[in-house]
Amino acid sequence: MILNRIKLFFVILLLVLGTAPVYSQSAIQFPNQTSKNWQWKDLATDSIHGISLANAQHFLSSLPTTPTPVIIAVIDGGIDTNHTYIKPFLWSNEKEIPNNNIDDDHNGYIDDVHGWNFLGGKDGQNINKLPSEKARVYHAYKSLYENKVIDTISLTKSDKKQYQNWIAAANQIDFSEEERANLQYVRMSRNILNRVTTTLYKEILDSNFNVEKLEAYQPYGRIGLEAKIVYLKTITVLGVDKAMGAKEILADLNEYVESKEKMEQEKEQIPAPIRSQIVKDNYDDFSDRFYGNNDIMGPSAKHGTHVAGLASDQSNVIRIMGIRAVPDGDEYDKDIALGIRYAVDNGAKVINMSFGKSFSPQQAWVDSAIRYAAAKDVLLIHSAGNEKYDLNTKSVYPNPYSDIFGDTANNVITVAASSDPSVSGGLLTDFSNYGNKVVDLMSPGDKIYSSTPNNNFGNLSGTSMSAPIVSHIAALIRAYFPQLTAKEVKMVLMKSCWTPQDKATKTTLLSICKTGGIVNASNAVHYAQEYIASPSYKKSKFRKNKN
Repeated sequence: MILNRIKLFFVILLLVLGTAPVYSQSAIQFPNQTSKNWQWKDLATDSIHGISLANAQHFLSSLPTTPTPVIIAVIDGGIDTNHTYIKPFLWSNEKEIPNNNIDDDHNGYIDDVHGWNFLGGKDGQNINKLPSEKARVYHAYKSLYENKVIDTISLTKSDKKQYQNWIAAANQIDFSEEERANLQYVRMSRNILNRVTTTLYKEILDSNFNVEKLEAYQPYGRIGLEAKIVYLKTITVLGVDKAMGAKEILADLNEYVESKEKMEQEKEQIPAPIRSQIVKDNYDDFSDRFYGNNDIMGPSAKHGTHVAGLASDQSNVIRIMGIRAVPDGDEYDKDIALGIRYAVDNGAKVINMSFGKSFSPQQAWVDSAIRYAAAKDVLLIHSAGNEKYDLNTKSVYPNPYSDIFGDTANNVITVAASSDPSVSGGLLTDFSNYGNKVVDLMSPGDKIYSSTPNNNFGNLSGTSMSAPIVSHIAALIRAYFPQLTAKEVKMVLMKSCWTPQDKATKTTLLSICKTGGIVNASNAVHYAQEYIASPSYKKSKFRKNKN
């Protein structure tokens, strides 16, 4: 979202810092603070397009059945296992004795008490940052294909796929002029923020002040007033969560600039052999799978902790299994495939996958794992991505369709991000991928409040937030209606989406996803009960039992 707002932001900064007159404080207008936890609210009672979670919980509590606890495996970048919101609901491997350095359950993973880390070494080291997959693909096969005439007709199917991947990577690895200009805007914006926050620190005597504190603060003079105006304008235009402290915002901007600068250098810079130095597995050998360590937190757990908090349920029905397989950068196919298999083999019935990439050189491994999960009746929830891609024409991975298997997995739900007029002015976000042939449904994903490391909470945006909200609902359905299969839970979630009555809005949403609607927990649990009582359900189960 930063890139979509940055040019407007830069214009405003020029007005404020350049020839424009100093504005009085009363002239600055700020939108109302976004309501915390809007994603759980109800349209009828709160006038917000949330998922009606309280209504769903009230209905489920009235049922005479006792829920069966359900494990959600969160495949992500790490979870803060000490967070007071998440810790009570972590999955525990009862067959494993903690910290005895013995593989008690003989599954190949030593002391995997709460999950497993596929991005670590047996000596306790952990991978943090990795290059993009396009950089890995480009440099891995550059010597084979660059400036050479390739007879694709004579290539084997796998070699042809490899060559096509390299061509795509070579086409995309160039850092465009637009990307370079956007990076420059962000650098300049960060530098200006650095300057004004330094001024404000001296006056406020708080290195991590937020918007609320700054709005209430009365500057000593013109310099402080100008710094206050620039800071508040910046935060508003960037759409940054106003509850975040100045130090946190600058840290995020620095991280963003650093990642983009690395992308700028990817074509010329051969990726460092980080995996071979830390993980030390034979990556090309899929049977070499017992690597890693049990540190599911890792060095950077903000994203995964936020996701895990959304997937968690305080009614003690859901357990969170942590699987660390997503670095800062693109994930490896082997880690994802093994992460899915680990989750399935250890009892997860829902797997949340808030990650994705444009290249999947070992796609067969992941496709096979997805179908292994389908055979074991496990539902996978995958975020659609945040690049504003039309997924009808642009592929991201993991993908339910496999050209290797020649089918589409029926146990995968692909989720786009929705918003609300009170949050962003409409039902759509300005970042979510879409496409009604691939994306199944929408779920709240804009300024979503959840847990962050060190017992903190905050807002993040992205389809990464949308997916665990769907995982949360799916797990509730599987807990209270365990007779439903993964395929049936997917059907229930899709058929029970909230859809708009307005014809123009309905047409727009139908271009975003198959259902043309937003997931709704209350509708889903009611529909699940009705479906189980329906003649069509009983008939299908009777036929299945007869066969």
